[in-house]
Amino acid sequence: MTRFCFNLNLYGSIGFLTCISVYRYLSIVHPLRVMGRITGGHSVVITAVVWVLVCIQSLPDVYFDKTLSNSSSEKEACFDTTSDFFTKDYLDYSIAWTVSGFCIPLLIILGCYGHVAVVLSTKTNIDQVMKRRCLKLVFLVTLLFSVCYIPYHVFRNLNLKTRILKQERMCQDWFTGIYIAHQVSRALVCLNSAINPLVYLQGNEDLLMQITWLWQRARQSVPQIFNHRIQGQASAPL
Repeated sequence: MTRFCFNLNLYGSIGFLTCISVYRYLSIVHPLRVMGRITGGHSVVITAVVWVLVCIQSLPDVYFDKTLSNSSSEKEACFDTTSDFFTKDYLDYSIAWTVSGFCIPLLIILGCYGHVAVVLSTKTNIDQVMKRRCLKLVFLVTLLFSVCYIPYHVFRNLNLKTRILKQERMCQDWFTGIYIAHQVSRALVCLNSAINPLVYLQGNEDLLMQITWLWQRARQSVPQIFNHRIQGQASAPL
């Protein structure tokens, strides 16, 4: 169940980031065509469709055995993907999962943001400061998506392939490097959820100003609270 929730979060994030890229593409490249046509009802339907697709993609993973008992040592080995008996089947599933859950969204995101960058660069009736801010945000979002998600999917499939080769008595020194890179890529893919809000926050100067104002008020109010308490204790009768 833990692994299923991890996959839901991972591929749900990819799905919604893809939807955001399409929405931005339509808003910037075709603003008049979509003006007033995308309503809250459409957003609810799209959200439901994304979650249904993610569940369909992630559900087969639940049925792969992820433990292997050792009768001699009475210990049980746990696997991130599946046990050695089903590695080949899981690799086929993983490749199909990678194509449908990551490669297609990646192409959509690159196409949308690439077209947005071209339109913003060629238009002359846009404020230069706003243009640079939008281009910077497009670049950061695309870079972050690529850095966090591409290594995970590449090394997950390579790690499965090395396990199959080991079962066939083919061992290479670089197998250990693939395994280590896979573990690092798992940390990167989790880091995306923490970094992404900061990227969008960086592009919203009004929100940054509000947070700075709230932080300054908090710093000013804390000493005042302590001073009031100290004065109240000093004036209290013994």
